[in-house]
Amino acid sequence: MSPQRIAPRSAAGFELRAGQLLTVIDPEGVQVADLLAFSRDDPREVISNGRTFDYEETITLTTGNRLWSNRSNVLLNIEADSVGRHDFLLTPCSEQTFRHFYPDKPVHRGCFGNLAEALKPWEIEPDSIPVAFNCFMNVPVDEAGKVRVLPPVSRAGDSVSLRAEKDLIIGLTACSAYDSNGGSFKPIDYQITD
Repeated sequence: MSPQRIAPRSAAGFELRAGQLLTVIDPEGVQVADLLAFSRDDPREVISNGRTFDYEETITLTTGNRLWSNRSNVLLNIEADSVGRHDFLLTPCSEQTFRHFYPDKPVHRGCFGNLAEALKPWEIEPDSIPVAFNCFMNVPVDEAGKVRVLPPVSRAGDSVSLRAEKDLIIGLTACSAYDSNGGSFKPIDYQITD
């Protein structure tokens, strides 16, 4: 499959078969992509940051780490990663995010609203959307546990590749939040290979 483009501040939903490789690409640099994964057989099984942190014993996820489900099954294996900095702590941005953090800027439905729309064909309800694996998002945690959102360190053409362990439904965004993307909004590309 040729690379597909997600326009700035939008999302895509698609299926990924077991064994296929999903490569998420930052074509212009400094752009976050929120990634969700649901089991195709039962979408109540969904990517889980808590299970992932528990079983991987780290919050710094990169090549060789796995992304686990709420049922303690591996959904995705990270096979390649040219950035090494992603976030799995913060929830997808939403209208409420914009009202809270950006009161002087126009309200946007954010990644949460975009993911809800993109996942409608699989009857995935908004309340079923968990914390996303935020590709390229730069969220350092200091010694006191305080988090900051800094611009991504990704450069044009950087990517992360994840192999599906089972048939999945994927939601993927080009993030809409100002701080997450260094104040500008760019596209995200993705490619599926067998």
